[in-house]
Amino acid sequence: MELQALPSRIGQVRRIVSAQLRYWHLDPLIDRASLGVTELLTNVHRHAQPDKLCTVEIEVLLDRLTVSVHDHDPRIPELRDADPTATCGRGLAMVAAVSESWGVRPDGESGKVVWFTLPTVAPVVAAPETRLVTAAPTRQPFEEPLCDDKGYKPGVHRRRPEHAPARSAVAG
Repeated sequence: MELQALPSRIGQVRRIVSAQLRYWHLDPLIDRASLGVTELLTNVHRHAQPDKLCTVEIEVLLDRLTVSVHDHDPRIPELRDADPTATCGRGLAMVAAVSESWGVRPDGESGKVVWFTLPTVAPVVAAPETRLVTAAPTRQPFEEPLCDDKGYKPGVHRRRPEHAPARSAVAG
């Protein structure tokens, strides 16, 4: 989605990302993805030039959620240690702390993409309790049957012979 990285829009994007993750049944990732996208958009709002226009993308491939923010400022952000009394400057450190990986790549000559990944968690679905009750087949001891004139015992089914080994029709 394309937007101006203004404070009012950042909250809207956070809600959109949360709703999409719920739709994908990735609820356990909502807090970390929301924090990460908020920090990346705040960086665009505070630092990007010449404008605050950016694009947010989220995608799930295999077992990874990737959140990326593209802006038109080619300057690459750096992870820095913030002064303990500073009120800002910890955004990328928080993204690094909550994500599996993160990075920056140039995007053409007039912009960059800052991204982070989170491992997806398969939704846990409780399987209904099932009980499998099996009874071992009972076999009667072999008895010599009293046979009719065709050699069959009346009222008793004949056992099928065991499968014969396969034979090839090709000589050799």
